[in-house]
Amino acid sequence: MKKTAKILEKDLYQPVYDYFKELGYDVHGEVKDCDITAKKGDELIIIELKRNMSVELLIQAAKRQRITENVYIAIPKPRYGIYTKKWKDLCFIARRLELGLITVSLKDGAKQVNVVFEPRPFDRRKSMQLSGKKRKNIISEIDGRHGSYNIGGISRTKIMTAYRENAIHIACCLKKYGQLSPRKLKELGTGEKTRSILEKNFYGWFERVERGVYKLSDTGHEVFSMYPELSSYYSNMINDSEDTQPPLNNTN
Repeated sequence: MKKTAKILEKDLYQPVYDYFKELGYDVHGEVKDCDITAKKGDELIIIELKRNMSVELLIQAAKRQRITENVYIAIPKPRYGIYTKKWKDLCFIARRLELGLITVSLKDGAKQVNVVFEPRPFDRRKSMQLSGKKRKNIISEIDGRHGSYNIGGISRTKIMTAYRENAIHIACCLKKYGQLSPRKLKELGTGEKTRSILEKNFYGWFERVERGVYKLSDTGHEVFSMYPELSSYYSNMINDSEDTQPPLNNTN
C-alpha cells in the first residue's frame, strides 16, 4: 500500500495564495513573520499556515489580531469528520477567538480551498442563549445537592449527584417507616422524582412489594454504610420533621 505523503506547511501556501489572488487581493508570503498577507485597498488579511490546529497556532493567530481583525488559520482538511466532537470543539475555540478558518484538501493532487467560516465578532450572549438548557441543568443539579461531596478534577470514581442524594433520602425514609407508597414518600419531602427513582431503581436499592408499594432491597440496606454522612443528614431531617407530619398510613 502506498504511504500517504506528509503534508507540510509550505504545501498549503500555493492553494491559499491562489484562492485570495483570484479574489483580487495583492498576496504575498512571509511578510514580517506573517505566513501570507492579502491586501485589497485598506483591507488587510493575515493567514497563518499550520499542519494541524494547536494551541501555538491559536496564540500566533490571536497575536496577529493586534495588526488586523481579519486573521485566518489555514490547516489541511482533517481526516476525522466535521461532525465529530473534536472538530466542533476546535471550531468553537477558533470562533471564540474571532478567527477565520480555512481547510485545504490536497487529495490525489487536487487542490481545494474551503473557507469554513470568516473572522467575525463572537456573539457571547447568543452562545449563552443556545446553552440555556445546560445552564438550567447545572443550576438544578446545584440546588438538588445538600452539600459538597465531590472533589473537582477526579475521574473513575462515583460522583455524588442530586439524583443519588434523592435516592438516599428515599432509602432513609423506607428504613424509618418500612414499606411506603411514592405518594407517602413525597409527603415526607422526597420530591417529584420519587416515583421515577423507585420504578427505574437505577442503583438496585429498592424492591416493589406490590403495585405502588416499595421497600428497601438487600442492597439498599448497604446505603447507610456507603454514605454515612448523607444518611445521617436525611435521617435527622426525617426525625426533626416527625412532629409536623400527620400519622402515616404507609401504603395509601
